[in-house]
Amino acid sequence: MRKSAQLNPVPLDSNADSHLPAPVFHDPKHHIKIFQGDCLEILAKIPEACVDLIFADPPYFLSNNGITCHAGRMVSVNKGDWDRSRGADANHEFNRAWLAACQRVLKPNGTIWVSGTSHVIHSVGFAMQQLDFKLLNDISWIKPNPPPNLSCRYFTHATETIIWAAKNKKSRHAFNYKLMKETNHGKQMKSVWEVLPPGREEKLFGKHPAQKPVALLERIILASSNEGDLVLDPFMGSGTTLVSALRLRRGAYGCEFEFQSLNLSLRRICSELVQVEISVSSLQISVDLVSRSMDRSRCTQDRAARMSSQFQLVHKELRFHFIGGTKREVIFSVLAESLDEARQKFLASGLSDSNLFFIVKTQTEIYLV
Repeated sequence: MRKSAQLNPVPLDSNADSHLPAPVFHDPKHHIKIFQGDCLEILAKIPEACVDLIFADPPYFLSNNGITCHAGRMVSVNKGDWDRSRGADANHEFNRAWLAACQRVLKPNGTIWVSGTSHVIHSVGFAMQQLDFKLLNDISWIKPNPPPNLSCRYFTHATETIIWAAKNKKSRHAFNYKLMKETNHGKQMKSVWEVLPPGREEKLFGKHPAQKPVALLERIILASSNEGDLVLDPFMGSGTTLVSALRLRRGAYGCEFEFQSLNLSLRRICSELVQVEISVSSLQISVDLVSRSMDRSRCTQDRAARMSSQFQLVHKELRFHFIGGTKREVIFSVLAESLDEARQKFLASGLSDSNLFFIVKTQTEIYLV
């Protein structure tokens, strides 16, 4: 369960942040913003030297009509036009451009982590050297159960490389060494990590072709940032970076171009923010017969007829709970037949939409067994 203490203020004032486009999602309490659009355009509008940690999972340029194996079936590797190669030179120039944009927004002691396969990671590393980043580590992420190689002409691809780099040679980067050692059972953590791919519970709201596991992002964030720091993901994808940052009490910015990925991220993040606990303290149903003379023969027949159905619906209601934006608690609750009716009652109570962050609908049905 998350602690109730507040995040430290993210060092961004309203004036510095005013050049950014309107976010598609903004949670001021937890310092989370999500922007839709080209990451280069959005990064150019983020204030200089304000981000503590960046995790980037850029296009691998693998969508070349190839095939791979997934769940025992042959499937295409094409992820979308955003992952299609434009040629080695164009791909490298793209990597230089977004890395330079990230370097500008990093704080003097900030760091960046970039994940990729051999198709892109060498370009990323070379671009980092050209831009005078300080290379700290290259992590080998081992996938314990990788898909088999269908052509049988290569070794099975079982790893990805994650480069960790500081903004420049003068950076005094954060590294929570003791925590990483404790996590590794009292031994120094090596640069070879075995982390399972995202499990079923991480895909409840949909799947993304390049989704990273929460365990991987949580380790990265814990290793190189502190509570209250600002984390940025320029290629947000399924939103794993922001979900992990939220759980670990960091602020987070995310950029995403594709609507489907953006929608998936919003569903995942909102599920983290809204946790509903419902309890039934008392339920009384009277089954006593009325105290007057009556013909019970028909009641017996009716009961026999009802027994043909296993359960009988005895109560049903829709209730809408309005969650406040400042204090994350129910500020208004009402029975209604629809969201529109509930909102009209909410406005009639004297409250306004500016007081809101979420609306939660609960449906209660009670069945007689």
